Amino acid sequence: MIHSPYVRKAVSVQRTMGLVLLALIPGIVAHALLIGPGVLVNLAISTITAVGAEALMLHLRKRPVAIAVGDLSAVVTAWLVTLCFPPIVPWWLTVCGALVAIVAVKHLYGGLGQNPFNPAMIAYCSMIVAFPALMSQWPPAGQLSFDTQLALILGGARDIDGITGATALDALRTGLRSGTQTVDAVLQGSAFGALGGRGWEWISVGYVAGGLFLLAKRIITWHMPLAFIGVLAGISTLFWLLDPGRFASPLFHLASGGAMLAAFFIVTDPVSGATTPRGKLLFAGGIALIAWLIRNFGAYPEGIAFGVLLMNMCVPLLDMKTQPPVFGHHKDAKGGGK
Repeated sequence: MIHSPYVRKAVSVQRTMGLVLLALIPGIVAHALLIGPGVLVNLAISTITAVGAEALMLHLRKRPVAIAVGDLSAVVTAWLVTLCFPPIVPWWLTVCGALVAIVAVKHLYGGLGQNPFNPAMIAYCSMIVAFPALMSQWPPAGQLSFDTQLALILGGARDIDGITGATALDALRTGLRSGTQTVDAVLQGSAFGALGGRGWEWISVGYVAGGLFLLAKRIITWHMPLAFIGVLAGISTLFWLLDPGRFASPLFHLASGGAMLAAFFIVTDPVSGATTPRGKLLFAGGIALIAWLIRNFGAYPEGIAFGVLLMNMCVPLLDMKTQPPVFGHHKDAKGGGK
């Protein structure tokens, strides 16, 4: 028997959010080096907007401003919003995304810890529905200078065909829907690298490194990343083995788009996600399944954001149905009893 006094580990929102920001840095560095440093400009714009909106909303709600702004939660939201957007979107689109995430999704539901939906995913879905052309302008890896990216972000003339190339997911979907190409033929295009989108394999490695850091620090648990990666890999492997000419390999799905960012930083949101161990597995697995279905059969090349929001709506039911038994009690064959 261990007796008091106990030593309590120091845990705070600021420390947790600070570690999440630190874990995002490897992926951001890879993004800036391989795709272009424009992402750093939009990160700054998004951060300033999110922190300013957070302070204004707290002031209007007559809540302490300094403490809440200093907890870094608005900064984490701003970074996730930016990393989901193309790095050359105009500045006002980044501002709109950050405002939607902070004002409409976070504070209109009561502030930190109260939002039922993932703020970054609401911002992404809102902007891609409202501005689909701008949200589809992803620059080819290493082909736009910083001066060009900066000019585009600050409002320069935008020749869509001249400044963008199809992402790996979009190129694959378009090629297969033409009805004349197989997966192997499509993957010979310039948008593809060794495993997934050209350059995105290394960005994914950066996010995996950050995710493993969060696991080591026990900021997140293994349930959601493992379930998301396992289901996405499992379903893609099954269909790839059945028809490799029509369906891409699991390595392609894991190394393309925002799969690794989602696995460790989006799906693991502690506010809008499930809280029970079994609920976390079902929540993340459901997101992976929906994402794969949209990637292969939907109107959008990437389906993670829509999967997150759909599963956010299922969280109350998941938590209710997956509650572990109370200590000292057990479930009988019908699910109740002592």
